[in-house]
Amino acid sequence: MKKIIALAAGLFFSTMLFAQTAELPDTQIKDVNSGKKMAFNQTFEKGKVTVVSFWATWCVPCKKEIKNIREKLADWHKEADFNYMTVSIDETRAEGLVRSYAKSQGWDFPYFIDANSDLKRSLNFQNVPFTIIVDKNGKVAFMHTGYEEGGEEEVFNKVKELAKS
Repeated sequence: MKKIIALAAGLFFSTMLFAQTAELPDTQIKDVNSGKKMAFNQTFEKGKVTVVSFWATWCVPCKKEIKNIREKLADWHKEADFNYMTVSIDETRAEGLVRSYAKSQGWDFPYFIDANSDLKRSLNFQNVPFTIIVDKNGKVAFMHTGYEEGGEEEVFNKVKELAKS
């Protein structure tokens, strides 16, 4: 039992260490609106905190998380200066679904697709919803897998903390 606890603690702390020091990969993703491919690490505004929600069209918790964040964005932007974007992990053939879903939801923030899961592999995550927060220096400062109702508040508290520093 002690070995299992030690292993779990080691994994947790190594993940936290990665989250605080990770360079953003230059893996190519596609802007669903323009159709242009670009390096993931080039999608961030220098000097600004950015929240990235990874999702899929088949993922109900993903859609709920993004919907809840979108509903709060206007109020959150009054409290903190940050950007928000999403990256779909759907396959290439689902790009039309991603586009139509985003338009039907009135998304007015950037949304990309990682059609071959190259970025997913680069960031080493397995499941969506997966959320990262990138700090002003372009480093991953926070990572979280899964979504429970209200979990977006934890994300926003971290954004406020990072936006102040």
